Amino acid sequence: MDEESKLSRKTVLKAAIAAGVAAPVALIGGPALARTTVANGQAPELTPACDDGDDPTPPQTEGPYFKPNSPQRTSLVTPNTQGTRLTVSGYVFGLGCLPIARVLLDFWQADVNGAYDNVGYTFRGHQFTNDQGAFSLSTIVPGLYPGRTRHIHVKVQAPGRPVLTTQLYFPNEPRNNTDSIFDPRLLMTVRDQPPGKQAAFDFVLNVPQTPTSTTRPTSTTPTTSTSTSNPPGGTTWAAGTGYSAGARVTYSGRGYVCLQAHTAQPGWEPPSTPALWRAE
Repeated sequence: MDEESKLSRKTVLKAAIAAGVAAPVALIGGPALARTTVANGQAPELTPACDDGDDPTPPQTEGPYFKPNSPQRTSLVTPNTQGTRLTVSGYVFGLGCLPIARVLLDFWQADVNGAYDNVGYTFRGHQFTNDQGAFSLSTIVPGLYPGRTRHIHVKVQAPGRPVLTTQLYFPNEPRNNTDSIFDPRLLMTVRDQPPGKQAAFDFVLNVPQTPTSTTRPTSTTPTTSTSTSNPPGGTTWAAGTGYSAGARVTYSGRGYVCLQAHTAQPGWEPPSTPALWRAE
């Protein structure tokens, strides 16, 4: 596989650090880049990365509170829901570090008081990744209950593949040190985003991929142009510009196609963010 076409999140993080800017939050989640701040300023061991050919996201116990047949929805909250609002977003990749579309993600968690709804489907729901392999969940920060640290349950299944059952964790939680199930490789990256918080995590599934894999998203914009300046309909990349999926730009004389809608920021230049831009 062409190295420039792989979605290397390690490369993104290193480029952002070198530039002295923050990496895109959607790219600094679990696999390869899960981290948390500790007293000595050191990060825990990094989760294996798909672009290194290492292990997929580790599984964890389902626990006693899973219920099948949850409703399909991307939001588990209503205007009257109690608790700190939380948005969890990220991508699902295969072993070739290519995003996978139409992956099923089934989430369930405790409410603000640490209780699970075992009668109905409060704080339960499933969704599917989009064509870029991305997902987003609107929920709350779950409450604590005896014996466990703060966590969110999830089942992840690519089309026609086995189910990965695992849990996502929050950094800087005191109970992380006493929970026997806790795994630092499953830490989300969490930041304050008033009026709530934003979290990011990327899953790596045990799905073989090749350069011709059909799981890789493709742009509907023609890519037959061989121009090294401005491709048809393209403009020069500029920070502060909002780009939609399929938009075409040039940067340093090379053409790029946008893979995920976003607003450009310094440090998110196309060569440094292969999950946002694909080189032509």
